[in-house]
Amino acid sequence: MRALTLLLLAILGIPLTLGGGYLLSLGGSPFYFISGVVVLIAAWGFIKRQRWSTMVYAAWLLVLLAWSLWEAGLHWWPLSTRLGLPAIIGFIMAIPASRRGLADTPAFAEGKPVLAMSLLSALVAVMGMPFHLHEIEGKLSMEVVNPDAKTGDTAQAEGDWEAYTGSHHGQHYSKLGQITTENVNKLDVAWQIQTGDKKGPGDVHETTYQATPLKIGNSLYLCTPHSMAIALDADTGAEKWRFDAQAGLEKGRQHQTCRGVSFYRGADVTPVAAAVAAVAGAQPAALLEAPVAQASAAPKATMCKDRIFLPSSNAKLFALDAETGKPCEDFGDKGAIDLMHNMPNKQPGYLNPTSPPVVVGDTLIIGHSVNDNYAVESPSGVIRAYDVHTGKLLWNWDSGNPDATEPFDPANPAQVYKASSPNSWTVFSADAELGLVYVPLGNRVPDQLGQYRNEHEEKYTAAVVALDIKTGKLKWHHQTVHHDLWDMDLASQPVLLDLDLEKGRTPALVLPTKQGDVYVLDRRDGSPIHAVTERPAPQGSDIPGEHTVATQPLSALSFEPPKLQESDMWGASLIDQMMCRIQFKKLRYEGRYTAPSLQGTLVYPGNFGTFNWGSIAVDPQRQVMFGMPTYLAFVSTLIPRSELKGDTVMNLGEQGINANEGAGYAVKMHPFLSPIGVPCQTPPWGTVAAADLRTGKIAYQYRNGTIRDLSPIPLPIKVGVPGIGGPLMISSGVAFLGAAVDNNFRAYDVATGKELWNVRLPAGGQATPMTYLNSKGEQMVVLVAGGHGSIGTKAGDYVIAYKLKK
Repeated sequence: MRALTLLLLAILGIPLTLGGGYLLSLGGSPFYFISGVVVLIAAWGFIKRQRWSTMVYAAWLLVLLAWSLWEAGLHWWPLSTRLGLPAIIGFIMAIPASRRGLADTPAFAEGKPVLAMSLLSALVAVMGMPFHLHEIEGKLSMEVVNPDAKTGDTAQAEGDWEAYTGSHHGQHYSKLGQITTENVNKLDVAWQIQTGDKKGPGDVHETTYQATPLKIGNSLYLCTPHSMAIALDADTGAEKWRFDAQAGLEKGRQHQTCRGVSFYRGADVTPVAAAVAAVAGAQPAALLEAPVAQASAAPKATMCKDRIFLPSSNAKLFALDAETGKPCEDFGDKGAIDLMHNMPNKQPGYLNPTSPPVVVGDTLIIGHSVNDNYAVESPSGVIRAYDVHTGKLLWNWDSGNPDATEPFDPANPAQVYKASSPNSWTVFSADAELGLVYVPLGNRVPDQLGQYRNEHEEKYTAAVVALDIKTGKLKWHHQTVHHDLWDMDLASQPVLLDLDLEKGRTPALVLPTKQGDVYVLDRRDGSPIHAVTERPAPQGSDIPGEHTVATQPLSALSFEPPKLQESDMWGASLIDQMMCRIQFKKLRYEGRYTAPSLQGTLVYPGNFGTFNWGSIAVDPQRQVMFGMPTYLAFVSTLIPRSELKGDTVMNLGEQGINANEGAGYAVKMHPFLSPIGVPCQTPPWGTVAAADLRTGKIAYQYRNGTIRDLSPIPLPIKVGVPGIGGPLMISSGVAFLGAAVDNNFRAYDVATGKELWNVRLPAGGQATPMTYLNSKGEQMVVLVAGGHGSIGTKAGDYVIAYKLKK
């Protein structure tokens, strides 16, 4: 036992002394070096069987306790990891056998002081268990403000789900309410199928399954990572048809995924257009002048009245007959459009439409992803509109050349879009009555090097733009980051709803961002409803030709975390916590928007984003939001091209080293992790939260998810883990969310944030759930569980439907 005590003291004392000395030389806390020396002194006394050895250690435990409370306050996770190993060593030292030289030798030191201090340390840590960082206690008002609130523009059948988030308003909301806070714990699997489309040995690293099905009539429609479209029976999950786009595998792809398909219901005019015309007393000929009327006068197709549009990873867009799954021969080239038309830099795999297009009237509008940081000269980020019947190009809006909206001629190679202009890879929203589509934009590649951008690209980088659905002309834009050097592209679909404010009912757009800001704007003109201010930003760049801006925007409604301090560093023990502090002191970091650097810059919130493509769920009747703010710092390091070796592995995804071919610097990006692979900042790293959108006030925020699928031992410890995916909210005040990096699917009480239901999934649930009514009128909730290559959750190919037990 004495040998074990000496071993543990050495394991603690030697790293603390050596590492603590290095940390001190970097300007960090002297506590670790002093602690290491004191622990080694206690170990020396133990070797020499000195009575004072346990007293020295007990005194150090008291100082450690006081220092821990001073740095971290009464919070469980920072206290437990600071005090855990030292207290365990103290308990072992208190055992008489550890203080004897031989079996029959009396103890050479008193054990009560070290036992008392170990018990006190454990007690204080336990007292901190109810308290966690980033948590806000509260309750959300569930008062119905507008019982007649719109959930979309089209009059879809009750219980259907016709667009990615229910409608093109992006609300992630359903009026269905059979499932309630009282009975949600009775949900059980109704059916479960496997698509057969699994990640294979030839796939890129970031192969993910993020799809959300549509439900029309008694069919579900969804896509798979390898660009298959599948129709399922909504009652049983039985397959009705399958279409394989034969997209193949290209090693140049950064992502292999599909978030969803789009639906067009064949009709002479849209329901909204008809309603507008009826109110105005218009004749059919006048419908072409209505803001939601047909986008072109092309004759209607005689085949494929109802259409499913499938974006494929080989840069094509397919139109399929919703009834049979066969290509609509009258659309494009025998049912498909090649999205590489008029593109510069046609590198295989560099253009990928990962999100479903938006369909408004007879107009289909689509964007696409462009590989981040692979090459300076990449495909354009142009946004394009096509006729749903013929595939004819109606207009193109290119953020690098925004005034040229007249459609290019796809057969004219001389007409080329602007190379590498800011793109939009996520889901668009649309207001058919206003005649506007809302497009969230990213950056011109490379993300971390801004000297390649023209004035238009600077203007529209990380901005939401409102485009005229008929012409593609810009109506307004709102930028959320100036001169973005941190990959803070707008990843979330904007949410549209009407807010009842003091000035009256106002059409609003709610835009969550990676930084944690939630912008609430008037969607007619982009003016802020809740204040947007400018805040001083860190200055200076060590990259020749680069610059930073003096201020950056900040929304009044924000889930941004506090600026990181050295004391926020975390680890499973004092040792790896100290290693994180060393990393922290070696990185450049002056807060949010610290410029990328050669030494490495800490980016927080990180590239993962506080909010990502999962966006938020909004109840338009109560005018509240529910979401999953995530907190995970990243490190971004610029590498001079002259320092790259010939065998350097690059371009394996967004993380790792990306070449930035054509630029003077490559970039290396990765999460800010300790030597044992856990985040370096104190948890929680993932939360659930709610806010009142009328007041702009956060109601509550609680940690979410466990480390069960992260740790070698499957312990369901509720730390609050990162995640990616979206929520679903229903009218009864229940929210559903998978997303977290544990393989669980959960339901919450929207009013309180309390977890009501929790089931295990056969694979990672990094998709957005949806809900519908089956043919018997029963409410179903569906989630795709296929895992996410970027965050390492378990891969799979499952589609799972739940309903209430009878």
